[in-house]
Formats: sequence, C-alpha cells, structure tokens
Amino acid sequence: MTDRESPRRRVPGPARPDRSGGQRRPGPGARPARRSAQPRPAAPGAIRLGSPRPRLRMIGFALTLVLLVFVVRLLQVQAVDASAYAAKAERNRYVVHTLAAQRGEITDRTGVALATSVDAYDITADPTLFTREQLKIDDGPEQAAALLAPILGTDQQELVAKLRPKDKTLRYVKLAGRQTPQVWKQIKDLRTALVTKAKTDKSTVNVLAGVLAEPSSKRVYPNGDLAAGILGWVNADGKGGGGIEQQLNGQLAGEDGKIRYAQSGGMQVPTVGSTETPAVPGSDIELTIDRDIQWAAQNAITEQVEKSAADRGYVIVQDTRTGEILAMANSPGFDPNDLTSADAAAMGNAALQDAYEPGSTAKVMSMAAVLEENVATPLTHVTVPNRLHRGDRLFQDDIDHPTWYLTLNGVLAKSSNIGTILATGQLGKTQAEANRVLYTYLRKFGLGSYTGLDFPGETKGILAPPDQWSTSQQYTIPFGQGVSINAMQAASVYSTIANGGVRVEPTLVRGTQGPDGVFTPAPKPKKTRVVSEKTARTLAQMLESVVDDREGTGTKARISGYRVAGKTGTANRVDPDTGKYRGYTSSFAGFAPADKPRVTVYCAIQNATKGSYFGGQICGPVYKQVMEFALKTLQVPPTGAKPANLPVTFKP
Repeated sequence: MTDRESPRRRVPGPARPDRSGGQRRPGPGARPARRSAQPRPAAPGAIRLGSPRPRLRMIGFALTLVLLVFVVRLLQVQAVDASAYAAKAERNRYVVHTLAAQRGEITDRTGVALATSVDAYDITADPTLFTREQLKIDDGPEQAAALLAPILGTDQQELVAKLRPKDKTLRYVKLAGRQTPQVWKQIKDLRTALVTKAKTDKSTVNVLAGVLAEPSSKRVYPNGDLAAGILGWVNADGKGGGGIEQQLNGQLAGEDGKIRYAQSGGMQVPTVGSTETPAVPGSDIELTIDRDIQWAAQNAITEQVEKSAADRGYVIVQDTRTGEILAMANSPGFDPNDLTSADAAAMGNAALQDAYEPGSTAKVMSMAAVLEENVATPLTHVTVPNRLHRGDRLFQDDIDHPTWYLTLNGVLAKSSNIGTILATGQLGKTQAEANRVLYTYLRKFGLGSYTGLDFPGETKGILAPPDQWSTSQQYTIPFGQGVSINAMQAASVYSTIANGGVRVEPTLVRGTQGPDGVFTPAPKPKKTRVVSEKTARTLAQMLESVVDDREGTGTKARISGYRVAGKTGTANRVDPDTGKYRGYTSSFAGFAPADKPRVTVYCAIQNATKGSYFGGQICGPVYKQVMEFALKTLQVPPTGAKPANLPVTFKP
C-alpha cells in the first residue's frame, strides 16, 4: 500500500468547550458513566423545601369562598333588595322641607296693621350629627342642650330627648319654632366660637354643628291687646286659635310650598339640583273696625270695669247705616303676643260669647211691638201702681213709688217694669196671644238667632217658643228677664231702630286682598225690615226722653250739642258658676244723632261690686265717652234740630 492509499492519521484538534457543566461528553462508542444507586448524603445544615402544591390549593379554595360570598351579596344587593336599598339611599341623601307661606295681614278699615307677620326661623337639628360616631364623645346631645336651652327658652331635657331620639335614622327634628333673627344669630355666633376654639384646643368639640335653621315667620300684633278679642291669635302650629285668625284661617294662611334638595352632613349640596314648589302667600283681611274708636272703647270699658270691681264688661260701636262694627272691646282682655301670661277666661270674645239677661234695654222691642200693632201711642196713658200681681208673682219697679201716671213714653223714660207689662198685655185678647205677637217681634229683631258674623264661639242666646214660657216668663220677658242675648244682638236692636226699622246684619270684614293685589269686597249683609219707618222714628223720639228728660234714667249719657237716644238697663244676673241669680248686669244702649242716626253704642258691665250697679250710672258715662269720640272721629256734625220733648206724665 502506498502512502497515498494508506489512511490518514488523525491529528487531535483544539479542545471544544465543555457545555455539559465541566464534564466532557463521551465520544462515540464510549460507555455512559454509571450512576450511583445511593443518593448523596446532604450537606450538614442544609434545609429541604416541601412541595408548594397543597398550599396553593388551600389559598385558591379560600379565595374562591371569598369571591363566592361577594358574588352572593352582590346578587342580593343588585337583584333581590335593589329597590329597598335604592329607596334608603334616596331617603338619606335627599331632604324635603316645607316652605311656610307668608300669612296675610289683618288691618283696620283705614289699612292700619292689627296683625302681621315678621321674619323668623325654625331652629332644627339633624340627630345623626350628635352621635358618638360623629362627635367622638358620648354626651354630645347633653352639651348641645345645655348651650341651647337658655337661648331658646326651653327645657334642657326636652332638647336632649329631641337630639337623641329613639329612631336612630331620624334626620330632622324641630327644636323651637318661630324664633327671632336675633335668636338664630346667637346660635350662629356660639357655633362659630366653638369652631374657633377647636382650632387651638383639640379637646373642644363643636357640638352645635348639627343645629340648623329654616326661614319662617312669626305673628306679631303691633297694638298689643287692642282688639285681641276680635283678632284672636295664632297657635304653635301656625294656625288660627281664635277670633278672625281662626275664622278666616284658610284665607290668611295661604298654601305652603316644598323644597327637595341633596344634603350631606346636614348641609345642602350646592352642586346637586333641587326641586321647589313655591309657597302661595295668604290674603290680607281688612276689617270694619276703626283702630282709634276701638282704642277709645277699650280704654273706657277697662277703666269702668276696674272702678266698679266688676267681673267683665264690653262695648260695641256700630255704623247704623251699614251694620259695620267700628269697635268691639272687652275687659279684661289679653295680649296675643304673650299668651303664656294670658288669663284663659279672657281669651275669647265675651261680647259675642256671653249670654245674659239684658234687662230694661230690651223694653224697646216691647214698645216697638206695641206701636207697630197700633195698640198704643207715645201719648197713651198708663197708670202704674207700686205693685202688680200677675200669675204667681207680685211685680214691682226698681224703686218703691206711689201710683205713677205715665204716658207710654214715660213708661220707657222711667223704665217701668209694671208699665211695660201692662202695655204688652194689649198685644192680644189673651195673654197667650200677646205672648205669640211679642215673640214674633223678638225674633225679627234677631233674638234667638246667630248675628250673621259666623264668629267662633258665638252664642245665639236663649229665647224659648211662647208656648214654653213659664207663668212668670210671660211677664218678665217684656222687660228683659227670662230671655238671654249677647252684646252684639243688643247693639243690633238699637241699630235697627236707628236705621229706620231695617235690620242690617252686622259685619266685621270689609274685604280681602289676595296675593295678586286685587281687593275683593265682602258680600253685602242681609237686610230685614222689622218695623215701619214711622214706628222707628217714634221710638227714637221716645228714647230721647230717657236721656233728655229730667225724669229719665239716662241723663248721664247726654252729649252737648247732640240729640241722643238711649236706654238704661239693670237686670238680675245669673251666676255662670252656680246657675243662680247673683249680682246685676248693668247696661246702656243708644244712638246719635237721634234725629239723623249715624252711630250706635252699647255698653254692658257684669257684676259690679263697688259703687253703683245701675246701668245709667256706670254704663251711661261709658256710652257718652265712646259716642263723643266716635262722632268726632267720623266728623259727624250736630243736626241743630230741636228734640220732640214728648211728655212723660199726665194728670189724672
């Protein structure tokens, strides 16, 4: 074999890098290295790690349970209880408050305010802002109440009860209503002081943060107790509690509005829209009374009641032509601005609510019946004995006297009970028939019926049908005993005579002015003819004799320059507590000028216990004082005509 044919000798090449971790791969045909069957012993101090799979399974299971709980709860909230939670969220987020309507004013006939409303605030709170979670203290309500009670003038424990209600979800309570702006300013200043102090003293907590205020109004009576019996008052709920305030509450109150807004922490969220239904203000009421005449009447009756140490008294002034009431005063009265100091017995309108026997002022109705039925004239002779036996009683006049020889005019002028019994006895062929005729006239004059004022608590008095009159009532009713009336009814009787025999229902309201500024007059009062104009004119002349004649009982009611018609009354009084006769009802009624009437004045005083109790003596001066003032205020001039001077007596 030649060298060309002989195989080449292999020359070792450069060593390849060891890619097997330092061990050289065996060449072709090399045997693999034998692995040892026994594991190598662990190095001293080495930690052997456990398998992670069990732990991962446990964590995965736990997470699955948690997610499952969340999914179930989510399904409950969003599917099962979705509407309930939505409503609850809506409740907690949004607040609805009432917007109080501005109450209408009450004015006199000239527009002078007698009752008005001024700006005020309802002090409110969010009880949830007084909890420990909010204030981080346990006695938040107690601390807040201690600060608020002196300012609001309320009991501290009552405030605590409101700030810590049983209903933990309650978000709104009223702490005090209709507070003045000054009160709210005090609370705001105190709250600001707490905030300022909390910045320097970390222990200070603003316990008034949850106290809020809502705009409201407060009823104010600028003239104090003037005409309080007519006006009434407004109670804590903002509703009329008596008088015109109660009678016309619907018109005065208006219609409340509502506002709905989002809130947080007791405050309105300004970035979230609100919905509002505006309040509609109430209407203004214009009364018929004149403030100045009302003052004069109230001042006069108050002085006389105090001077006579009487239980009470009333004065009514009425326009004879229109029936409008110019004044209706009561004594004692009350101040509607301060009901806490008022006497409950004086908080009504006694002139309309008291029923009493009128006494001799009622004789004018008996005389009207006698004249209208043409059974006598003012000059008819009436012989009046000292005593008169009728039925089961022996009747007498207020004084013992020899036999009087009076004209019918004299019977009225001297206020003779016996003479009145004799005159009315001529109204029928029998006493029963005479009773029926008299009853008809009493009803026409308005007795036994409401006056037409529709005033709260008004009485219509007591007038039994004639077939129910007792034996004594047949003879006492003609002179004003055994029948009961109120003061307004009595005044209306004399206004009827002054108005030519036509009764005009009394009125207290001239009209209303709505929020639109339009004035609506009150409906015209009902008119009823009671007696003829001739009879009314004759009665006016007879009533002049009561005042002008020296033998008349009403001389203290004379007014210089004016012709005055009037009648005194002194009646036995039924004690409302015992139901028995005790004391007297003293009264005087009349109008002026007698020949051209413009004003009627009626005065009554109950149970005078000091000085005289005769109507002419204690009510005559009141009549004069009030009538003079009313004639001057209304600028009514004297007529200048001479009185009729009808005779009082005759010679037998």
